[in-house]
Amino acid sequence: MLEGDALPFNLDRTLLCGQVFRWEKTGQWWTGILADNVVHIRQDGRELHFTGTTGEEITRYFDLDRDLEAILASFPDHPILNLAVDHARGLRVIRQPAWECTASYIVATFANIPGIQTRIRLLCERFGDEVAPGRHAFPSPRSLAASPLCDIRDCRVGYRDRYLCNTAMMITENPAWEREIWDLPYQEARKKLLAYPGVGKKVADCILLFAFHHFEAVPVDVWIERIMQQHFLTRDLRLPYDRIADAARDIFGPYAGYAQEYLFAARDIIPKK
Repeated sequence: MLEGDALPFNLDRTLLCGQVFRWEKTGQWWTGILADNVVHIRQDGRELHFTGTTGEEITRYFDLDRDLEAILASFPDHPILNLAVDHARGLRVIRQPAWECTASYIVATFANIPGIQTRIRLLCERFGDEVAPGRHAFPSPRSLAASPLCDIRDCRVGYRDRYLCNTAMMITENPAWEREIWDLPYQEARKKLLAYPGVGKKVADCILLFAFHHFEAVPVDVWIERIMQQHFLTRDLRLPYDRIADAARDIFGPYAGYAQEYLFAARDIIPKK
């Protein structure tokens, strides 16, 4: 059990905000796979109760040792951002495993969250090791690289089968890929990720934010584009991806990616203009 040290933390907000896709909630308990272990976790006020892993791993995965209050205090005083923070306070950006995050976002393009969850579940069931009855680890890049494209496509990933397979091959051939990206500043790391098949600007920014904690990375989807243009920029001209992301960094500062995640979490309550 962990108690109090990581506040503010909201487990539900963190796991429901669209950054991860393999956690399931039954009653008060969330179930997921961490380091090939089945983990159950629930929050009761200031306390986190969990089984299947260590407090150290929970702290690392949920980034509980980061000063979230300082991050939120760094945001500009803006009514829409204040609304988002009040709505989702305690949401934290998870430290996802780099390969799982990369593969997940390659197959996530042009799909809603339930569709993404289905694709990833099928990939895990078909190519991942069974770590408990009915529970599978995320497939390794080697297992996907060696798989026929038709088997990957059967997991409802469609045309993304080639992207996933080819990226898995590249990563299998370069075991140091993760360390190389960790060591690069944001723009250089983004450029390196863009060389992988199926990784465009938004996917690269998702990977850099959610796996590598480049908090200046701002994934811009249709929701963030609308919120930014209606409330922070101009509504008269549709701006390209990089212009919106650059503007977010200018407005929100070094934790622009965190601000983006709060805005996304509050997307249903942010008024339209």
